[in-house]
Amino acid sequence: MLHFGLETTLCFRRMKLDKFDISILEALQKDARLSLQDLGKIVGLTASPCWTRVKRLEDAGIIEGYTVRLSPEKLGLPETVILHVSLDSHSDEALFEFGRALEGIPEALEAFLVSGDYDYYIRVAVEDTRGYERFLREKLYKIPGIRNSKSSFVLRRLKQSQLPVRIPQAR
Repeated sequence: MLHFGLETTLCFRRMKLDKFDISILEALQKDARLSLQDLGKIVGLTASPCWTRVKRLEDAGIIEGYTVRLSPEKLGLPETVILHVSLDSHSDEALFEFGRALEGIPEALEAFLVSGDYDYYIRVAVEDTRGYERFLREKLYKIPGIRNSKSSFVLRRLKQSQLPVRIPQAR
């Protein structure tokens, strides 16, 4: 943590967060369904100031929304594939069009434009290897401009984390 006098704060895009804001963010990352009363008990505030702070964090864009984690296995999509893709062109238009095409493919859960040997890393959810082959043939390879791709099946997830809200102390 950064120490400024007696108050601990973090700056996010010119908005200072105090210990209550940080505690609220940590608690909501663990369970976004907390009632304001329960959230207040966790962070040491009553419901009304808790609501004011949550609203301020939402308005500032620090809290972008609330989601539900679903079980891929129970939805019939137990396999995760990390797909590495290179494009023929790196023009703004080619990158935009590729990103727009990915938006329409629900199996593509996340896509990252990256540096290095490939242009994109894409996380894909599928039911099995045949489903992945169908995804490639019927969806991905219909996108124009793909030069090559490489697939890596995830054997096991080792870690899944929330964003760190606290800044580590300097040693």
